Amino acid sequence: MSDPAVENVNVPNPIEVSQSVARIAEQSRRLLVNSMQRQPVDGVDVGELHGLGSAFLEMNTRLLADPARLWRAHADLWRDYMGLWQNSMLGLMGAKGTSEESPSADRRFTHEDWNDHYLFDFIKQTYLLTSRWVLKTVGDVNGMDERTARKVEFYARQFVDAISPTNFVLTNPEVLRAVVDSGGQNLLDGLSNFLDDIERGENGKLDIRMTDLEAFDLGRNVATTPGKVIYENELLQLIQYNPSTDTVNARPLLIIPPWINKFYILDLQPKNSYIKWCVDQGHTVFVISWVNPDESLSGKTFENYLTEGALAALDAIEQATGEREVNAVGYCLGGTLLASMLAWLGARKESRIASATMMTTMIDFAQPGELEVFIDEDQITALEGMMAERGFLKGSEMAGTFNMLRANDLIWSFFINNYLLGKDPFPFDLLYWNSDSTRMPAAMHSFYLRKMYLENKLCEPGGIELAGQPIDLGKCRAPIYFISAMEDHIAPWKSTYAGTQLVNSPVRFVLGGSGHIAGIINPPSRNKYGYWLNDELPADPDEWLAGASQHEGSWWGDWAKWVSEYAGGSVPAREPGDGLLQPLEDAPGSYVRVLA
Repeated sequence: MSDPAVENVNVPNPIEVSQSVARIAEQSRRLLVNSMQRQPVDGVDVGELHGLGSAFLEMNTRLLADPARLWRAHADLWRDYMGLWQNSMLGLMGAKGTSEESPSADRRFTHEDWNDHYLFDFIKQTYLLTSRWVLKTVGDVNGMDERTARKVEFYARQFVDAISPTNFVLTNPEVLRAVVDSGGQNLLDGLSNFLDDIERGENGKLDIRMTDLEAFDLGRNVATTPGKVIYENELLQLIQYNPSTDTVNARPLLIIPPWINKFYILDLQPKNSYIKWCVDQGHTVFVISWVNPDESLSGKTFENYLTEGALAALDAIEQATGEREVNAVGYCLGGTLLASMLAWLGARKESRIASATMMTTMIDFAQPGELEVFIDEDQITALEGMMAERGFLKGSEMAGTFNMLRANDLIWSFFINNYLLGKDPFPFDLLYWNSDSTRMPAAMHSFYLRKMYLENKLCEPGGIELAGQPIDLGKCRAPIYFISAMEDHIAPWKSTYAGTQLVNSPVRFVLGGSGHIAGIINPPSRNKYGYWLNDELPADPDEWLAGASQHEGSWWGDWAKWVSEYAGGSVPAREPGDGLLQPLEDAPGSYVRVLA
């Protein structure tokens, strides 16, 4: 009599298996040869670069200096394990135990077997209990300075995320089911994906695919809003978009994106394009497309990004439209540059900006959130040494830092999908953009890390000087619209709120839902997240939030009403090339196509 359990196992096709093994063997051989021929690059140990050794040594020293506290911590862990074991035995015998762990908000454990199967529930509970204990024990160590304590806590969390049972074949029920259903083909496919990602990565580093990189093409299905490049220099191409209305606002709209990423986050597809939406609202939209710098631009400074970037764009817009004043939007680092430009123009008593919009922008860097763990004198010095050899910071290194801030979402979820389940990543425009990284010029990035993050000089009157002018944010006079995001892990909203206290401008602060990207790219058609408003601007952000009113939908509509006050009337629609500047090429231009 046959065993029905055996009959339900999918037996793989031996021809397909042999072909997979042959392909993997050839890939492995090629990678091995390349690895043997490759020379070491940079010569910097990652742990030393981030100061992990010294931080964890200090933690262990202080932990061992208080043996009573350490003993109590282990006793608490043992007690919790015994309670978990008792509850699991009750579950095994059909009784219902109690559990203190509730992973309902943890997307790693959504598969039904994590709750329905007592063994996997036990594995899950053990992991959650242990990870909670590790983080609590690390967080309770006394005597460490605040910066070291945050660094230890951050990397301890990276550790507990890495050892999650979801990341291993034998302890992930979804993966085990896939092994049974495919006869193990998922693991062969996953190994092939793994080798592909190593082969694609630079110098043998793993470059995890987050999306189908062949599914998108700039100008075809992302960055599709029609327009023309009307000006370019070493640092930028300036794009003017075709109008979609018969009349437009007299004052043009200049968008300054961050040069840490490419501008088309604001123009992914028509349904979620902020740029297209602004065009449809009757704005003559200009966007800076920053160059992806190589070693020849290593000496470009933050000052160059002001003079050859934002100020050069203002002059080009004046030639194209005849308008000296614009409404300006700055996103993240682009907003930091916009604030610097406002102060620079204020010091010269020049009126070029009718209104300014700061998207998730920090100008006071006193509390930069989790990015602070990467910012100290030793780390910046080591990073400067690496950049001096090449002339720039690699885009992959910048992307890796940001991915670590949300490791479960941006690293481990793809590890499971691509390598353990053997699936190809789903086509997703946002993740395609996220994978299209950019480099940072050495001189600019060193200045930015030191003067902004490490020394926080931008918020100090005269703390920095740009193009002959001491920068004093108190000289900002244009009305400012701050839009921040409640769950932003890159520019925490309370830090961005601090900027409202530094300027002498009429200010409107709006807090959107979600994070650094989704909180901004939130078209009204989606009716998602909502936003908070409070006309009062107390010094304490918590006090502001306590008095704020919540509104449904996107903040875009509120901003459109606000910025319309500075439209300057209406004029017939402007086509690229109507003014003194003739089109150079179609949008999105050639600078954005340069790969890191």
